[in-house]
Amino acid sequence: MPTLRSGLVIAGAYADKVRRVLFAQLRDEIKSGAVDSREVARAAGELNRLLFDVIVNRLKLDKGDAVRISVDYDLVDGKIQWKLDTLRLEAWRKLPQDDVDKAVSAMLEHAEELVSSAIEFTVEELGETDTGDIVFAIRHGEREVGALIATPLNGEALLRGAVVEPTPLLLRRRRIKYEGDLKEFVEKNITTIMEDAENVERREADRVIRELKALIEAAQETLEEEY
Repeated sequence: MPTLRSGLVIAGAYADKVRRVLFAQLRDEIKSGAVDSREVARAAGELNRLLFDVIVNRLKLDKGDAVRISVDYDLVDGKIQWKLDTLRLEAWRKLPQDDVDKAVSAMLEHAEELVSSAIEFTVEELGETDTGDIVFAIRHGEREVGALIATPLNGEALLRGAVVEPTPLLLRRRRIKYEGDLKEFVEKNITTIMEDAENVERREADRVIRELKALIEAAQETLEEEY
């Protein structure tokens, strides 16, 4: 039974480290076809969602705090199955380990629900670009975690976006049909829209978010120049 060990890593970078370690451990299996790379990405995203619930929601660690993660897993018929009863999380801050263990235990009681349920997102409009695209900030709870751009196309729309929490996700160009107001459609359906996003490294999600926000900043600068 293999074990994923993150080593000591800052809390702001644990998601990328988990993903890289898992891909490194299963490099030979990916090459041989015993496991698909998409399954590895899925499993990393699944574990990162659970870890986010402990590290951010329950322990409220800062990005500069340190954590160390270990968990066993099995590879069965090309699927990665986490042995969550072996999950061990160590955190370095002025917190008793008992508090961390209690947070992990509390998460494990809801692990199946957390993994199977959709990640709840909301959006807030940031503005429109010079070409009429609408850019939204994506929120998870009270935290701003990403951005989305919607391009109207005669009753359809082209969507693209990314989030960094609770696990880094990238929504590549997705064409949708909608009725009514596009802004209202995105507001009502953002959780469903992001279900099509794929697990990626945080730096890739960060890059897309920066690009989308830069479009709004450029539009605002242009507007200020005109006046």
